[in-house]
Amino acid sequence: MRILIYTGKGGVGKTSIAAATAFFLANSGKKVILMSTDQAHSLGDVLDKKLNGKISQVFQNLDVVEIDTIEESQKVWRNLQDYLKQIISAKANDGIEIDEALLFPGLEEIFSLLKILDIYEANEYDVMVVDCAPTGQSLSMLTYSEKLNMLADTILPMVQSINSIFGSFISKKTSVPKPRDIVFEEFKSLVKRLTKLYEIFHKRDSTSIRIVTTPEQIVLEEARRNYTWLQLYNFNVDAVYMNKLYPKEAMEGYFEGWE
Repeated sequence: MRILIYTGKGGVGKTSIAAATAFFLANSGKKVILMSTDQAHSLGDVLDKKLNGKISQVFQNLDVVEIDTIEESQKVWRNLQDYLKQIISAKANDGIEIDEALLFPGLEEIFSLLKILDIYEANEYDVMVVDCAPTGQSLSMLTYSEKLNMLADTILPMVQSINSIFGSFISKKTSVPKPRDIVFEEFKSLVKRLTKLYEIFHKRDSTSIRIVTTPEQIVLEEARRNYTWLQLYNFNVDAVYMNKLYPKEAMEGYFEGWE
């Protein structure tokens, strides 16, 4: 399956270009899924269709989905969340604030991206077009796999060993609940899936990252930084889209002072 990932600064037109690409491919006979991993979804606005977090067909050969971050996070690490909730609840009142506190910065994007792995493994489409969050959040995916791998390979076994020997004693003395084995297994599974996703993103013959920018200086500078980081981590950037370029005749009359 071909994967096309669109990234760039907020407001440059990523969603519009991603949608246009998906429609073009679907119209050419490819079976396509268009996905938004941006928490501030605008895919439904572009398509003028109410989306509910589920995959739905909007056009012949074209399915779309806006990822529900909270739902995906619960699928990925429900047991670890429950364990952290126990710790937080012991020191604070229950409420929605706890769920919000457990969405660590950057992780919400990672949980959304894991949906890519699910669809990739299902292998029901020819092409997946991904409308990513603004640049800074998208780049956070580059280092999470490496950091979590280090945790899983070195620190986690040591913590499991301590928990096995002293967990009950620590729980009695500190009121911190002893984590169940499933908490550790869930974390290992998360790391394994992230590593697999990371490998898919590096398949240069099937995965492309495309940067969308506009002619404004500040946006161009961010696009350059984005490109540099993607190259440093050996991702395949096969296109840069320069959006909002207007022909001279379009800037006459009412729009004359907008150049």
